[in-house]
Amino acid sequence: MALDFAVEVFQNEYLPEGAAEVNAILTVSATGTAAPVAVGDAAEVLIVDTSGSMRYPPTKLAAAKQATEVAIDTLRDGVLFAVLRGTDEAEVVYPPGAGLVAASPQTRKAARQAVQRLRADGGTAMGRWLLLADRVLAGHAGLRHAILLTDGQNQHETPERLTRALDRVAGRFTVDCRGVGTDWEVAELRRISEAMLGTVDIVADPAGLAEDFRAMTAAAMGKAVADVSLRLWTPEGAEVVFLKQAAPGLRDLTGRRAESGVRTGDYPTGAWAGGESRDYHLCVRVRPAKVGDRMLAARASLVSADGDVLGQGRVLAVWTDDTALSTRISAEVAHYTGQAELASAIREGLEARKAGDADTATARLGRAVKLAHESGSTDTAKLLAKVVDVQDPATGTVRLRSRVADADEMTLDTRSTVTRRVGKG
Repeated sequence: MALDFAVEVFQNEYLPEGAAEVNAILTVSATGTAAPVAVGDAAEVLIVDTSGSMRYPPTKLAAAKQATEVAIDTLRDGVLFAVLRGTDEAEVVYPPGAGLVAASPQTRKAARQAVQRLRADGGTAMGRWLLLADRVLAGHAGLRHAILLTDGQNQHETPERLTRALDRVAGRFTVDCRGVGTDWEVAELRRISEAMLGTVDIVADPAGLAEDFRAMTAAAMGKAVADVSLRLWTPEGAEVVFLKQAAPGLRDLTGRRAESGVRTGDYPTGAWAGGESRDYHLCVRVRPAKVGDRMLAARASLVSADGDVLGQGRVLAVWTDDTALSTRISAEVAHYTGQAELASAIREGLEARKAGDADTATARLGRAVKLAHESGSTDTAKLLAKVVDVQDPATGTVRLRSRVADADEMTLDTRSTVTRRVGKG
């Protein structure tokens, strides 16, 4: 059975006379029990940081090896895979050469043996790791997924070089990033994961790596459709101001537009499995019209890699002089606007705290506490409570803690872009 896709639109289509901005939440859902992508059409690349810092403590590299072996064992027979080691250079550990090999009892055993021989030495240059992964995956047209594990900062290449690497490989495969320990930079891994349509998270204790790798690999292997795009058409005189994934995590797709026709652009959404649902916040600027006028402000279509339209929704604009209609706020739009503000407040507060600006840190983290309380984001509220003493969540009255564990601060930062879904309607 193939997946069935649907695009639902949640908005207040009524605008006051002269208004030009239309906001809507697009909920894209995939239903059905389609089989995962055929094994020969799925490819997995495991990228393991083996820089010198992985030696300390010794359990770190040992846990990384174990996790990589677990991921290898999770692959279905026939899935193509490779293992890479990353330092200030990048190297294919398995298979011999620079390609992919089909998973089987024999190749899994050989790959595990190659992983056990890994030693930690050298620096860190993640752009080179991604470029090698791209070369390994070159020519494979199906599901392409990678896991990138690191424990340190990207010290052995310039930010500009990483930018060039991301510009070259973005959209060619998906990367889920994991930072082990607390010596890596959240902003660096978030930058990579967002460019590669993946996830980022912290694994503070190396003992948790194996289960995390198992879950990521299983999720990747469960995808049923690869390379789905959200295609937006806007009428003459209109333009897309932004398109952002709003749930299950925040991701700005505005700059990822690829022109696909007259007044039409495609935005990547990655691979899908049955039962998945994602929300996107669309903002369109249109030509203002007079009271009583109606228009189709945008048409959103979900499109497969082959160009088949999988689902479609319409964003409308109606101009009215009824203030009761035009001032009504869409609950869905309001919710995700608040979630975006919550993530921003957390990042700004943590940056101010690192810079020693206690007043700004207190104000921004207090605002985050208030927003988390109002939106029911209990998981975020619990993480905030490890960084500030919450005196009154309703007003956002907080006091900075004098001592905060690095792992707690990085966990809050890493998961600040994970959003709480809103009830529709």
